Amino acid sequence: MESAEIRRRWLRFFEERGHTVVPSASLIADDPTLLLVPAGMVPFKPYFLGEVKAPYDRATSVQKCVRTPDIEEVGKTTRHGTFFQMCGNFSFGDYFKEGAARYAWELMTTPQDQGGYGLDPELLWITVYEEDDEAERIWRDVVGVPAERIQRLGKDENYWDMGVPGPCGPCSEISYDRGPEYGPEGGPAVNGERYVELWNLVFMQYERGPGEGKDYPIIGDLPSKNIDTGLGFERLAMILQGVRNMYEIDTSRMVLDKATELTGVGYGDAEETDVSLRVVADHIRTAIMLIGDGVTPGNEGRGYVLRRIMRRAIRNMRILGASGPTVAELTDTVIKAMAPQYPELETDRKRIETVALAEEAAFLKTLRSGTNILDTAVSDTQAAGSTVLPGEKAFLLHDTWGFPIDLTLEMAAEQGLSVDEAGFRRLMQEQRDRARADAKAKKQGHADLSAYREIADRGGATDFTGYQATVGEASVVGLLVDGVSSPAAHEGDEVEVVLDRTPFYAEGGGQLADTGRIRLDNGAVVEVRDVQQPVAGVSVHKGVVQVGEVTVGAAVHAQIDVDRRRSIARAHSATHLTHQALRDALGPTAAQAGSENSPGRFRFDFGSPSAVPGTVLTDVEQRINEVLARELDVTAEYMGIDDAKKQGALAEFGEKYGERVRVVTIGDFSKELCGGTHVHNTAQLGLVKLLGESSIGSGVRRVEALVGVDAYKFLAREHTVVSQLTDLLKGRPEELPERISGMVTRLKDAEKEIERFRAEKVLQAAAGIAEGATDVRGVALASARLPDGTAAEDLRTLVLDVRQRIPGSRPAVVALFTVTNGRPLTVIATNEAARERGLKAGDLVRGAAKALGGGGGGKPDLAQGGGQNPAAVDEAVATVERLVSETGGA
Repeated sequence: MESAEIRRRWLRFFEERGHTVVPSASLIADDPTLLLVPAGMVPFKPYFLGEVKAPYDRATSVQKCVRTPDIEEVGKTTRHGTFFQMCGNFSFGDYFKEGAARYAWELMTTPQDQGGYGLDPELLWITVYEEDDEAERIWRDVVGVPAERIQRLGKDENYWDMGVPGPCGPCSEISYDRGPEYGPEGGPAVNGERYVELWNLVFMQYERGPGEGKDYPIIGDLPSKNIDTGLGFERLAMILQGVRNMYEIDTSRMVLDKATELTGVGYGDAEETDVSLRVVADHIRTAIMLIGDGVTPGNEGRGYVLRRIMRRAIRNMRILGASGPTVAELTDTVIKAMAPQYPELETDRKRIETVALAEEAAFLKTLRSGTNILDTAVSDTQAAGSTVLPGEKAFLLHDTWGFPIDLTLEMAAEQGLSVDEAGFRRLMQEQRDRARADAKAKKQGHADLSAYREIADRGGATDFTGYQATVGEASVVGLLVDGVSSPAAHEGDEVEVVLDRTPFYAEGGGQLADTGRIRLDNGAVVEVRDVQQPVAGVSVHKGVVQVGEVTVGAAVHAQIDVDRRRSIARAHSATHLTHQALRDALGPTAAQAGSENSPGRFRFDFGSPSAVPGTVLTDVEQRINEVLARELDVTAEYMGIDDAKKQGALAEFGEKYGERVRVVTIGDFSKELCGGTHVHNTAQLGLVKLLGESSIGSGVRRVEALVGVDAYKFLAREHTVVSQLTDLLKGRPEELPERISGMVTRLKDAEKEIERFRAEKVLQAAAGIAEGATDVRGVALASARLPDGTAAEDLRTLVLDVRQRIPGSRPAVVALFTVTNGRPLTVIATNEAARERGLKAGDLVRGAAKALGGGGGGKPDLAQGGGQNPAAVDEAVATVERLVSETGGA
C-alpha cells in the first residue's frame, strides 16, 4: 500500500465517523517554546491546555513533524529520522477509552478491500499502564484481544504528560509482531525491535502538579476527558509495504535510489556507505519539507536546523563520491515522492528549488573557504611543533564555517596530524548543554503565562476595536506589576494592563504595536509603550503609570497615538503593494518571507536566488507609485480560508491562519490575508521610495523603503546632494554619473601607475641583494632589511625574485625583513639544493620570529612570520645566519 493511500484511508476512516479533518499545520511551530512541530498533537495543544475552546468535538489529522535531538544517530540505526508524519485522532470531551480503542482496532484489522489496513489481529499486542484496569478490561472484554497479548508497563513507558503542570494520563500502545527474525518472543515488554510500536492512545483524564520527570502529584480530574492518539505513519508504511525499516518505504526509497544513481554506490554494498545513503535520504527529504513550509537556511533558530540538515546531506553525498552539485536532482525526487500527499510542493517547486540550490552553492563555497582556514590551522599546529590539531580549532571550523568534523579529521590526517577529538566533543557537548538549558527555560515559560491565562479565563478575549476607532471606553480586567497579578498599580510602576476592549493594535503580522495613553476617571494615566499578545486573543498593554493609581475593574479611556498609527498604516499598505509588484516583476518565487511595518518606513523580505538588478527595482518602484496615483480603495473582509485561497489571496510563509481570515484588497492590484491596519485609499500613501535591497540569508533578499513624508524628506536631501555635486563638477544633473565615472576611472589608472612604479622599485633591489649574498659554510645567504612600510606582498615577491637570481645548483637561503605599522615582518625562501641540506624555510622563520617576539610558519620552500619588537630585526638576521651555519653547513 503506497504512502499516499495510507494517508487517504486514515483521514477517510475518521471523517466517516464524525471527525473534522484538520490539514497538517506548518512545520513552523506556533508556540514560543518550540522551533518546529515535533509531535502530531502540537497544533491542538491550546485546546488540551484549555487556552482556547476547541471548535470541534472530534478531529483527525496527518501532521508533518521534525525532531533533531538525535541527528547524529540518523543513518547509523534504522530507527532514527528527522522528518516523520504522525496520524492522530482527537476527542475533546466526546468519546474516551472505549471509543478510542474500538476505532483503532477497527481501522488496523479491517481487510484492505473494505477500507482498512488489513493487519493480522494475531500479530497485534497491547500495552497498558500498570494501574489502568479499565483500559485492560476494554481491550480484553470489549475489543476481544486475548489476555496473553496484553501487557502492563510502568509510568516511564505508558504514562503521558507535557513535562509541565497540566493535563496528563495513562496511555495504551498497539505494537506489531514482525516475527522471530527480529528477536526473541515475549511481547513489547521484552523486545521493541521485534514488537514495533505503531499507535499510542493517550487518555487525558488527570491534572498533574509540579515535579521533575515522572515524579509529580496528581492533583485532580480534568473537567472533561480527552483523547490524543498518534500513529507512526512511516512505521505503519514499513509494515504494509513489507520492508525492514523506514528508509525503505516508498517515499524514502525513491530518494535513496536517486542518491545511489548519482554516486554509483549501491545500497547494501557496505555498512559505512549505507549510513551515508540513509543520512541523505532522510535529511534531504526533511530539508525540502522545511523549505516548503517557509523555513530558509540561516545561522540561528529553525534556519540553523535547516542549514545543518542540508549540509550534512551534501557532505554525505561527497563522502559517497559525488564531486559536483547534486541537490537539484535530489530535490526533484523528493517533490515527486511527497507531492501525492502534499501537492503544494509541486505548486511551490520553483521557490523550493531556488532556496535549496542557493544553499548548496553556498556550502560548496564554504567548503572551499573552510579548507583555507584549515590549512592555516594545520600550519600553525606544525609551527608549534605539535602533531595534534587543537579541539577548539576543529570546533571553530564546525561552528563558524559549518565544516564537518569528519572532513577536518580526514584533511588533517593528510597533513600528518591527528585531531583533539575529545576537546572537540567537549566543546560540542557544552554547546548542546547550553541549548538544552535554553530549551528547558523556554519550556518552563508556560508557568509565566499562567497569569495571562487566568485573566483570559475570567474576562475572555480582548475585543479589538482599532479597525474602526482610535479611541474608546473600556474596563481594566487584568493588571500585572513585575509579571505578577495585582489589584492595583501606582505612580512609577511598570505595568501590564489588560482591557476588555481596546483600540490598541498588538504587534503581529509584521506590524509594530500602537502606543498611546490609558486614562482613568480618577485622573490616573498609563503611558502605553508596547502591546503584545502572550496568550491568543489577550492584548497586554505594557507601559508606566505616570500619575495616580490604576485598579482592576476601573473604567478607562484608551487613546492611541493617531499620527503613529496612520504612519504605520501607510507603511503596511505600501508593503502589500511592494509584495505584489515584486511578484509581478520576478515571478511567484518572490514570496513574502517576513516584514516589519514601522512609522514611515518598512522592510520586506522575499525569496530570490540572486540580487535584484537596479533597473528591476526602479521599475518596481515606478509601478508602486503609479498605483498610488490611481487612487485605489483599500478594503477588508472576512471569509473562509478556502474561499480566500480560491480568490488568489497571498499568505505569508510560516504564518498560522484560522478557518476564518481577514482579506485586505487594494483595488484590482493586490489581495492578501492580513490582520493589520491600512489606509482607506492608495492616494493617502503619497509617495513610496525604495532605498535598495540586500541579502539577509541564502535565497532571501530584503527591500527597505520609506513612505509618505519620510520618503519626501529623503528625496529632498538627495536633491540637495545632487545640487552640490552639479556645482562642484560644473555640469547638469543628468551628466553626473558619466563625469563621476570618468573621475573614478582616472583615479584607478593613477593608482595602477603608482603600483607599477612601486613594484619596479622593489624589484630593482633584487639584483643587488642577490649579488650581496654571503657564503655561510657553502650556503648562499641573501639577507637584508628593506625600507619600513614595505608591504608583505612586495616582500614576498622580492624574496622569490632574489631566489630565482641565485644559480639553482648553489644552496641558497633568502631572508628579507621590514617593519610595517610598527611590527617587524620577515619572509624566508630556500631553493631545492638548500632543502637537501636540511634547510627549511618554516624552521628558519620560526627561529627569526622568536627573536622578533612573535611566531610564524609555512612550507619548506617559503614561509612568513612576524613579531612585536622592531628593534630586534638585527638579532633576527643573526639568528637566521646561525641556523644556516648549524643546519646547512657542508
